[in-house]
Amino acid sequence: MIELEGVPELIDPVMVAAFEGWNDAGDAASTAVAHLEREWKGEVFAALDAEDYYDFQVNRPTVYLDGGVRKITWPTTRLSVVRIGGEKPRDLVLVRGIEPSMRWRSFCNELLGFAHELGVEMVVILGALLGDTPHTRPVPVSGVTSDPDLARTMDLEETRYEGPTGIVGILQEACTHAGVPAVSLWAAVPHYVSQPPNPKATLALLNRLEDLIDLRIPLGELAEDARAWQVGVDQLASEDSEVAEYVQTLEEARDTAELPEASGEAIAREFERYLRRRDGGPGHATELGDSSYLRDTSSGRTRPPKPPKAEDPGAGGGDDAEGGSPDTSED
Repeated sequence: MIELEGVPELIDPVMVAAFEGWNDAGDAASTAVAHLEREWKGEVFAALDAEDYYDFQVNRPTVYLDGGVRKITWPTTRLSVVRIGGEKPRDLVLVRGIEPSMRWRSFCNELLGFAHELGVEMVVILGALLGDTPHTRPVPVSGVTSDPDLARTMDLEETRYEGPTGIVGILQEACTHAGVPAVSLWAAVPHYVSQPPNPKATLALLNRLEDLIDLRIPLGELAEDARAWQVGVDQLASEDSEVAEYVQTLEEARDTAELPEASGEAIAREFERYLRRRDGGPGHATELGDSSYLRDTSSGRTRPPKPPKAEDPGAGGGDDAEGGSPDTSED
């Protein structure tokens, strides 16, 4: 039974979802939704029953003390609402939780029930995967959908992925079959620095979300965190010439592949974002956009830590089963 008595009527609501686990390399996606909830002071109005969807030997509950009283936090998925004012008010329904252990179809149907009751116009699911991308370049973010009409009208890719999938792919397909417009945004996280957090990837997802739903997102300290993350990776990698050569190879491959993107269209997108941020306004921060500091401007090449010999899919959140690069991401 879905009870929404405490939720007011929403204005043009968009549901934004992210799930910890296989689809969340570097915790980039779940951190993005947490950022929105924190910056806009989201109010939790519902939580799914943990007993229905989680194996507590896989995702264990935690015990904590609250004023000397022992309490338990159960792993689950929570929904919150943020109300955004301004000239063009729009509300967001934020979904943040853990990839369920079981009953995925029921899980998606329950979320779609909330979406229907709240009048959600579109569902945007955030994900992050491990890829062969250098940390010294802007984070690639792919926007994909299963809806051909949505792909055409919103300048998205129509997904062609085949292979193992996670809850992001399942929820997107459930939305498509239910007639709810759905988009997945995938950030590619360098596989050799997959440890969370990755604020650079989180920032890239938020910038892409901002463009998609035409909403100014306050960045808070995220831009500075992204700068510090890149400086830290550079410092940790300052001694390994072998890794430096590997990263240089990734840089050359990336620059060659993206040479056509140094076009009027790409420049126009960056300029439009700059104008939006310069104008300021409610729900908006004036930090730098995503491109000015994410590109490598140093005279020498930067170097990351040495890549691990074997990547544990469960530890990083993403996996080469998703394609290993943004070009082969599933959804």
